[in-house]
Amino acid sequence: MRKLVIIPTYNERENIEAMVAKVFSLEGDFSLLVVDDGSPDGTAEIVRQLQIAHPERLFLIEREGKLGLGTAYLTGFRWGLREGFDVIYEMDCDFSHDPDDLLRLTAAIEAGADVAIGSRYVSGVNVVNWPMRRLLLSFCASRYVKCVTRMPVRDATAGFVAYRAEVLRTIDLDAVRMKGYGFQIEMKYTAWRLGFGIKEVSIIFRDRTLGTSKMSSGILGEAFWGVLRLRFRRFRASASRG
Repeated sequence: MRKLVIIPTYNERENIEAMVAKVFSLEGDFSLLVVDDGSPDGTAEIVRQLQIAHPERLFLIEREGKLGLGTAYLTGFRWGLREGFDVIYEMDCDFSHDPDDLLRLTAAIEAGADVAIGSRYVSGVNVVNWPMRRLLLSFCASRYVKCVTRMPVRDATAGFVAYRAEVLRTIDLDAVRMKGYGFQIEMKYTAWRLGFGIKEVSIIFRDRTLGTSKMSSGILGEAFWGVLRLRFRRFRASASRG
């Protein structure tokens, strides 16, 4: 399988070089696509320098300004599908997601899952160094999503996910509406409603040690109201499937 890891970045110069090195050190021949939203700290320039050593595995899309987490992933999904990748991953740049767990998500896909989620809540609460307020927000948000949508996923807001390409081809990416962290909920819920199998893989989530969080009240508000609308939406496979 050809495997592509998508990492959206905004001001991640402290983390990007170490992340690229770590992903490329793993077994499995992962490729990496960085989608940078015009980072003023020079993140994209660091990636361009790293591409000299990894011209066939490291890719960069530069966008002008902060256009949102969801649109970054959608841009990456479309690029990965055009390039013929078989499995496409979402992952943060700040090492809150352990790159070693890419291997465990891959194993879940190879075992038959269509979507594999790196889950913080499938076996208790596996979060390190988060303030209690943020932990409660995240945990309660996932409970809220499960209550409203009935989707059998314990960590609906997780951002560490592997998708078979067939899932992303089937989802109408042009119809995805939420742009912030609600995007994560919408993608999982859409895949589930379209009949794809989801497997949660227990991970330990560690809060970033370098850089700053992108969380905001607006992002949370979009997710809250967007979930209510999701419950009553009709879902159809993409007309461009296949």
